[in-house]
Amino acid sequence: MDFRDKVVVITGASSGIGLALAQKLSRAGATLAMAAREPKAVAEAAASCRSIGAKVLEVPTDVAIAEQCRRLIDRTVAELGGVDILINNAGISTGARFDETTDLSLFERVMQVNYLGAVYCTHFALPSLKARAGLLVAISSLAGKLGVPQRSAYVASKHALQGFFDTLRIELAGSGIDVLVVSPGYVETGIRTRALGADGRPLGASDWHERGKAQTADACAAAIIDAMARRRRELVMTRGGRVAQWVRLIAPRLVDAMVARAVRRAAR
Repeated sequence: MDFRDKVVVITGASSGIGLALAQKLSRAGATLAMAAREPKAVAEAAASCRSIGAKVLEVPTDVAIAEQCRRLIDRTVAELGGVDILINNAGISTGARFDETTDLSLFERVMQVNYLGAVYCTHFALPSLKARAGLLVAISSLAGKLGVPQRSAYVASKHALQGFFDTLRIELAGSGIDVLVVSPGYVETGIRTRALGADGRPLGASDWHERGKAQTADACAAAIIDAMARRRRELVMTRGGRVAQWVRLIAPRLVDAMVARAVRRAAR
């Protein structure tokens, strides 16, 4: 797939994987519609892509609100001509054991952003994607395939995302639309510093050691773009993640123990 002159919508485009994808696609000649919740942040991200030479439409968007997702897609179609690729990347995380959670509304918030936001954007973009034989991309996580301690709300939302797009791929067979689900491992994005704690408020600090032990956002974006270019159906980033999927079929308790051990090593 050649990205030159393709119109790409990216949610969560102001930082992390979303921004890295936007910058790489800018260099590949794509036209971008960049969405993120904070207007200032998305404006700065858009400016960085324009400096590379890309044509960019910036649309401040809270994907948890269906009408804002509709506006994002409607503006993209009206101002850029249509949607060739939709990258559902916006997401938030959690950092609390379920038995210590005091504010259950955090489950609603995480599901709204990580799952329903992708559902909304996909629904409104489908007519244009069908007309242009487009590509749907969902940035999920290894947490969409395995249980992860202290991340119950996040894990549940990513399992929902995985199931939705796996089903949509079957439903859309023959339509010309391809569906790619991406499952990264630990990536240096800072998402855990914004994770919601047991009381539903952002933690503001991370107890996870990312730097030097996690994939960079740039490397993650490069792998995603390669998978997009080949219109793959799935990309599981880490060797451990790929192995765990198969081991879980015959030794699920072993995989549970491996995940728990990995979480303990990552935390202080």
